[in-house]
Amino acid sequence: MKSIFKIERLLLLAVIFLQVVTPVQAQTVQDSTRQVKLDEVMVTAAKVEVPINQTAKFVTVITKDQIAAAPVQSIQELLAYAANVDVIQRGGHGVQADVSIRGGTFDENAVLLNGINVSNAQTGHYSFDFPINLSDIERIEIIHGPAALIYGSSAFSGGINIITKKEVSERLYAKLEGGMHQMGGVELRGTSKVGITTNSMSFGYSSSGGYIANSDYDIYNALWQTRFHLKKDSKLDLQLGYNNKHYGANTFYSAKYPNQYERISNYLGSLKGEFGSALKVIPILFWDRHYDQFDLIKNTDTGRNYHRNDTYGGNLIFLYQSVLGTTSLGGELRREDIMSSLLGKPLSEPHGKYKMYDSRTNTSVTLEHTVNWNRFVVSAGVLLNHNTLLSGEYMFFPSVSVTYKTDDHFSISSSWSKSTRMPTFTDLYYTTETHNGNEGLKPERSESVDLAFKYNTSRVRAYLTGFLQWGRDMIDWVKDDPSETKWSSWNLSTLNTQGLEMGVDFSMGQFLPLLGNSSRLALDYTRMHSKHDAKNLISIYALNYLRDKFTVRFTHPIWKGLSAGWYFRYQKRMGTYERYVDLKKVGDEPYPAFSTLDLNLNYTCKDLLFSLNLNNLYNTHYFDLGNVPQAGFWLSGSVSYTLR
Repeated sequence: MKSIFKIERLLLLAVIFLQVVTPVQAQTVQDSTRQVKLDEVMVTAAKVEVPINQTAKFVTVITKDQIAAAPVQSIQELLAYAANVDVIQRGGHGVQADVSIRGGTFDENAVLLNGINVSNAQTGHYSFDFPINLSDIERIEIIHGPAALIYGSSAFSGGINIITKKEVSERLYAKLEGGMHQMGGVELRGTSKVGITTNSMSFGYSSSGGYIANSDYDIYNALWQTRFHLKKDSKLDLQLGYNNKHYGANTFYSAKYPNQYERISNYLGSLKGEFGSALKVIPILFWDRHYDQFDLIKNTDTGRNYHRNDTYGGNLIFLYQSVLGTTSLGGELRREDIMSSLLGKPLSEPHGKYKMYDSRTNTSVTLEHTVNWNRFVVSAGVLLNHNTLLSGEYMFFPSVSVTYKTDDHFSISSSWSKSTRMPTFTDLYYTTETHNGNEGLKPERSESVDLAFKYNTSRVRAYLTGFLQWGRDMIDWVKDDPSETKWSSWNLSTLNTQGLEMGVDFSMGQFLPLLGNSSRLALDYTRMHSKHDAKNLISIYALNYLRDKFTVRFTHPIWKGLSAGWYFRYQKRMGTYERYVDLKKVGDEPYPAFSTLDLNLNYTCKDLLFSLNLNNLYNTHYFDLGNVPQAGFWLSGSVSYTLR
């Protein structure tokens, strides 16, 4: 432990030193391949892409170059290094993780694939079960704070939009990887341009024997994408995907049962168009089907249940640009249903292995207007939402944001918004040996406000954001007494959160040319505090928030084609967990703080890339969720080939 504390102190001293001695100049950002003006970076923090400097929302963008430099095997592991994103991993390498933003729970943020909302209505545990390899991704955008006006009512505490590559810049990509714990994998991706279409097909497979008993996994991904390039910059995007996972779920949902197991498959398809110029019309059709077989005890009928969850519908967005600004009008019709052996209401006749069923329809209309005047960008809008879960009740959720640019480098932004979230089917119906669902749950509601300062030059990018969120009827799984054997879903009357997000990103090559032009040092810190009226209730999720999160990312060249990426993370979670030893509860304990250090080494030789990942370098014994241990030191390597 002494060595860990020494490392943390050295890193903190480095932060203070750099912040004191760093001079500032105004240029453009220089990366290894091209110059990009910061103000021209486009994000989908609206119904369509807008320059990042025109949105008042705090948006984190993870680029494909940053993904390539990170020592990770999955999107979930990558998000663990994003500012104020809480990733509670049960199984590593994309097996399962609960991802939340700004102290919310994993059910309170929207997850999108190319602007299509793929959030799972059964449970947020499955929201990242989609067919994406890291090599498919162009960038990831994370919106911090409620984003109902942008992504719909499921974006209660934020949204994560994963955007895949569409252009034919890499005709062929192939990757082989292997490592400790019988880890292995392969990725293949091909692209082509035929007539008015650009096409891509990708496939991925990864597996491991597991780092502890019953932590093995097999994961398959397949994704097809076609873009039709039509006249006058109009386009039509088709995507079809398939994801399949089998994995040991050691103590995932209860420490009493270490031999839990899951088998999951997911199918998705969407069609999205963009037509016109001054008046843009954006129609969207989507469908997502998720299957799950859960065994409380692997390969037995004990506690076995089956689920089939379907989400489908359509969006229609109109966007009009004039001298008065930009006006958007959008509507969504979204149907969510589930057939299950456990969740829902009894079917009059069983449908095969499914005995239960429930469904709901969500209808929403959004209206927003944005004015860009002089150095001000002002946006105001409202979401009108109706869900058949609440018969006859229509809810309005307004949002207002303002950005003021004092000059080309510094801006001040503020936003205010309201949001809601419907209970998942698991919240409503999951009643088992360890849980009791609650059909009488109310929707969650919140109101939030934030104030952000941003500073961008070629040498330094910095931000500071303060936020307040007032939550009502927050849904969580709780107990009245530690001796109770079951968790029950419940509405907490209030849960108020306040926090600070801050970070700085240095282009180190401009301070120390010896490090190389592509060297970067990024530091992010989040501090949060929550107040609630839960009295003496014991909570699994909502009250066990991540109070402190500090990350350091340092990437630099070493020699010719060799480069390194160092990734440090420190976390302190509030709340307690029920500690189990030999399948018996021995008491309630606070979550301990921990830190990890990962290293990625890349060597480029023509069209080949050799990578070595050294994860958890000093072998920290830690867990994100009580009683679910994460892997210690894990060595893995890969070789990839790119034909351009």
